[in-house]
Formats: sequence, C-alpha cells, structure tokens
Amino acid sequence: MVAAGAGARRPRTDKQRNRTHILEVAEQFFSERGITGSLDAIAKRAGVGPGTLYRHFPNREALLAALLQARDDELVSRRDAIRREEADSGTALARWLEALGEWLTAFDGLPEPLRAALSEENSPLAITCQGFITTTDQFLHAAQRDGDAQPQVRGRDLFLTVLATAWVRSAALADESSPQALHALMQSGWMTPRTEKDGSDPARHS
Repeated sequence: MVAAGAGARRPRTDKQRNRTHILEVAEQFFSERGITGSLDAIAKRAGVGPGTLYRHFPNREALLAALLQARDDELVSRRDAIRREEADSGTALARWLEALGEWLTAFDGLPEPLRAALSEENSPLAITCQGFITTTDQFLHAAQRDGDAQPQVRGRDLFLTVLATAWVRSAALADESSPQALHALMQSGWMTPRTEKDGSDPARHS
C-alpha cells in the first residue's frame, strides 16, 4: 500500500515540477523580451514540448496571471506595510499608487493585456486587477474622509490612470521624464490642494 501511494503521488510531483520550471523560464524570458515573446520559444527554452506548456497555461493570459501571483503577494505585503506605517491618509494613498505603478511595470508591455482584461469578467488578469481596484478604493475613501482627496475621484479611475502611466513608459513619444510628469499630473488631479484644506503650503504635501 505504501509503494502504491508513493507511485500515485509521483505524477503530481512531476507535474508541479514542470509547472514551476516553466514559470521560472517564462519569468526570465518575459523580463528579457517583454510579454509578446513566443510561448513556443518559452517551451523550447524550458526543455518541454508546447503541448506541456499549454496544458499548464492554455494561453498567454493564464501564464501572465500565474507569473504575477508572486508579485501580487509582494504588493499585498506593501499594502499592509503602508496601512501599518502611514497615519496620513493622503500620503498612504500616494504610496499605494506608487507601489501599484511598480507592479504594473513588472514586464515590458504588461499594461496592454491588463487593460484588455478589464473588459472580460472571467479573465484571471481581470480578477487580479479588480482586487487591487478595491484596495485603491479603500485608500481613496480614507483620504476623501480626511479631506486629502477630492470627493469626485473614483478608485477605478485612479487604477486606470496608473495603468496608463505605466503604458507610457514604452510609448514611442515618451522620454525619461514622461512617467514622472504624468504621475505629478495624476496626483494633482486627485489630491485636495493644501491651501484649500488648511491654508498650508501645497508643496509640502507633494
């Protein structure tokens, strides 16, 4: 009985090992070439057939969702750290949006499939994005409650703005200053001017 049990577990172990190896190779491949790289090339580099890769990840979206899972965990950790460390709700929102922007640029070209996924309810990428939109709403509502963010702003719009800023990094017309300039424009769009809130210098809160 013991031998039979061990034999029954081995295929599952091999399957998990293959999946982990494919993810490791895909992480390196997408980091080098961006997310438009060939999935067949990933399979070849991993030393498996295309069929094996597609059994684990039926399409590029599924592979990206799996690759982002570890980064999702890192982003959740940063979210929790911001909540613990930051008493000022406006600064907390700004820090969260910065963390979100870093997550959205994990791979060159990532913003585009994330944008497309938002129109597909069952997409694994859309499900991931929706969770972070909810988190953005939570930080935003706290800032609005404290008068640090304007009342008409929505969390979904902030997420889309961060997504657009991430996309700009690879746009043909962008230069090195473009992401920072757009970030400043976004912040001035959601933040309540300090002079309006308490008469202080607005530069102090930037």
